[in-house]
Amino acid sequence: MKKFSGLHDYLLQNRTITGAEIVEPSMVDFANLITAHTDRYAKAVWTGELDRKEIRRMGLPWSKSLAIRSRLAVQGTINAGLMALQDGLAGNLAGGTHHSMPDHGEGFCVYNDVAVAIKVLKQSMWVNKVLVIDCDVHQGNGTAFIFVDNPDVFTFSIHGENNYPFKKPPSDLDIGLADKTGDAAYNRTLISAIDEIFNRFSPDLVFYLGGIDPLEKDHFGRLSLSLNGLRERDQIVIETVTQRNLPLVLLLSGGYAPTLEETVVAHAQMYEVAKEMGF
Repeated sequence: MKKFSGLHDYLLQNRTITGAEIVEPSMVDFANLITAHTDRYAKAVWTGELDRKEIRRMGLPWSKSLAIRSRLAVQGTINAGLMALQDGLAGNLAGGTHHSMPDHGEGFCVYNDVAVAIKVLKQSMWVNKVLVIDCDVHQGNGTAFIFVDNPDVFTFSIHGENNYPFKKPPSDLDIGLADKTGDAAYNRTLISAIDEIFNRFSPDLVFYLGGIDPLEKDHFGRLSLSLNGLRERDQIVIETVTQRNLPLVLLLSGGYAPTLEETVVAHAQMYEVAKEMGF
């Protein structure tokens, strides 16, 4: 949990972002949460009425602070979506909780912030078509499940084939990579996939889940990207999307490097790349 405040401080200290650029979210309204989640689940997280099995499946011990943080993170992603539409690029220094399903959380994910943000932005008619580029090492099963029959939302996941989740609901495009896949093969595959997606789909807004768990040192990753390879991945996504003049939202998603410092430095690269491009 310390990576969130650690990343915030690191980006400020290195002047990648300024205090004036930070917008603190309020807690998301339940009316917005239930666009992607059941009323019962959305409220049970808040009231602490999840049963023991649900808490175990979520992978996190329940606390009021977890419930507050989860609602803040969802609103942060909604805000970032709105701000990207206005400014071209925005990010949430949290988010990307792509394993959460409509009626339960799993894989350290409480609410599915991307799904809620997309539902809210579409409902408010800010966007029509949305692309999700999910580069977390674990397949985005919750997002894929929520949008499985929605032709206006294209879900793409490039992930470790032999990694969690072991039941993977189909995204619009899934690429499962073998264990130990390295920089060159990963980024070559990513470039080809993104080209294919843009030949098939024309989004109004793109969400990028830039998980750092494909790193070779990650506790749960099983792939073999270097820090430079991860930076190249971020450059590929950010350049490809923004060169098409499409608004882009940056989200953290997962990352479990050996130390807090390594985790923060790896997550920061996505924002450093955006800064280098003039955002």
